[in-house]
Amino acid sequence: MSTPSTTVLPDGGLKSPGAGLITLDPVRTALLHGLDELLTGLAARLSAPEVVGPPLLSVEGLARLDFFRNFPHLGVSAGRFAPDALDGLSAGESPGELPLRPTGYLLPSATCYGLLLSLEGRDVGASGLRLSAAGRCFRNETHYDGLRRLWGFHMREVLYLGTKQGSLEHLEQGAEFVQELAGRLGLELNRAVADDPFYDKGGSRARLMALDPVKHEFSAPDGTAIASVNRHRNFFGERLDIRAGSEGPAYSACVAFGVERWVHAMILAHGTPEQALDRLRDTR
Repeated sequence: MSTPSTTVLPDGGLKSPGAGLITLDPVRTALLHGLDELLTGLAARLSAPEVVGPPLLSVEGLARLDFFRNFPHLGVSAGRFAPDALDGLSAGESPGELPLRPTGYLLPSATCYGLLLSLEGRDVGASGLRLSAAGRCFRNETHYDGLRRLWGFHMREVLYLGTKQGSLEHLEQGAEFVQELAGRLGLELNRAVADDPFYDKGGSRARLMALDPVKHEFSAPDGTAIASVNRHRNFFGERLDIRAGSEGPAYSACVAFGVERWVHAMILAHGTPEQALDRLRDTR
């Protein structure tokens, strides 16, 4: 593999084009691509072929998956200019003052949604199905914080659909991979049950989560969650009629990585982007 150029830019970086938005300089870009290459090791280990998910998700499909009940604050809608705005645009009017028309689609907030929706009505068989994908994801957050919390970011996921036991094994292998890779990279991670604020603290779903947690996060020392293992039970299998042969509705699980957050964790652990990149190269 050729080594990318990491020429340092004047003043050490590039100006942010807006809140929650960032252009990575060459060193951080090399870190992002190098880390993503290492993260594909889980897909290789689990024989999960790489696919490319859709760039937009239908509102109707997400509604059937309780997305808006669970994450009412995260959605970023895709809009288009209404026909009656086109004359204004061509005349030089400010786009921000012209009407937008809903398209019925949202930008993805997680990579797995598009993959799951594309498998609706499929039978993955008792042996199950694994897929790996990376995509740009977008979240409407209350605040943004450098690489720790972005409006748009890269998320890599390895998804499993099949039996209940298969989903548990998928998460066990995923968690082992995260800890193993963190050790190679010199990262100290803390594993903890995720606190999902969208759950009604007194509701039945919250009680179920407390008794049988379905999400664990791996966090850097400053609390930045850089990876998670997520057990969906057979929720998506039932909602989307995805079957696992005679086993009935498929169980699903995914291992997710926020790639920019891995870049942040590497810089936090090793001092500077250049030192983090040196450590990454020594790991290969």
